[in-house]
Amino acid sequence: MFTTIAILGDGAWGTAVALLLARDGRRRVRLWSARADNGRLLREKRENVRFLPGVPIPPEVTLTTDVAEATADADLWVSAMPTVYLRETLTRVRPHLRPGAPVVSLSKGLEIDTFLRPSEILTELLGTSAVAVLSGPSHAEEVSRGLPASVVAASRDAELARRVQATFNTERFRVYTNLDPIGVELGGALKNIMGIASGICEGLGLGDNARSALMTRGLAEMARFGVALGAAPATFSGLAGLGDLITTCVSRHGRNRFVGEQLARGRRWSEIHASMAMVAEGVYTARSVHERARRMNVEMPITAEVYRVLYEDKDPRTAVADLMLRSLKGEQEPT
Repeated sequence: MFTTIAILGDGAWGTAVALLLARDGRRRVRLWSARADNGRLLREKRENVRFLPGVPIPPEVTLTTDVAEATADADLWVSAMPTVYLRETLTRVRPHLRPGAPVVSLSKGLEIDTFLRPSEILTELLGTSAVAVLSGPSHAEEVSRGLPASVVAASRDAELARRVQATFNTERFRVYTNLDPIGVELGGALKNIMGIASGICEGLGLGDNARSALMTRGLAEMARFGVALGAAPATFSGLAGLGDLITTCVSRHGRNRFVGEQLARGRRWSEIHASMAMVAEGVYTARSVHERARRMNVEMPITAEVYRVLYEDKDPRTAVADLMLRSLKGEQEPT
């Protein structure tokens, strides 16, 4: 088990994980803020008033804007930064990484220009292969308040996955191991696209039948794309696939679902973005996945329609109709 942990990123999930790790008092936990104004507010309030209002941060969590203080003697780094900001922020922190120190990625998404997964960006910029992924249905709003959740720790290094499992597992946070980080990361990224589609269903008042169909066919689409990139099919039936998909599509906490609801009500993405404090990763993932799927000739009809609503201002009602009127085929056909 790791005992001195630097959490890089003070968003909702980074803060929730800091609270989780600090609860039993066996670990030294430091939460680093990339922005000085955020860090100052956290220290003044001992609460993440922007993202987790009403959840106090105990003194066992050290709050700092000094990356050297955050990472000093840390035997584990936890990267909790949004994928869209990951590369830029890592250039600031990489000189402080102790050689051989492992890193856990909490980020969900794909880099638009490179199509790299967060763990690949970490490996590239930090020069380490000791990277694990922690993912699954785990909204920060619930985990920070001690509500039960289950996730997976994924790495090609089975021993690293087990050490991460032992570090994060608690009586309210159960962690399984997984040897398929590709599938786990793709599941965490692709489900956000489906979350936007689910929000569109909700905003249009399409009912439970439509949402069930969306999640079922969305999961098939996620698995098809993931397998084409080397993921194990079974991963998409697990916590990082189906589990995270369900939470993202039905939870009131979902940022991506919120975006979909607003799109269904006639707002454009640029307007929605201006009103949001947190990042909706599915917006960026929809663009990168749509472009990659076209090049790979992998059919992803739901992703394509979400992309068109977001980036081509297609009417959501028309997008739904076009999905329903696609050419008929068997349920088990590969496309």
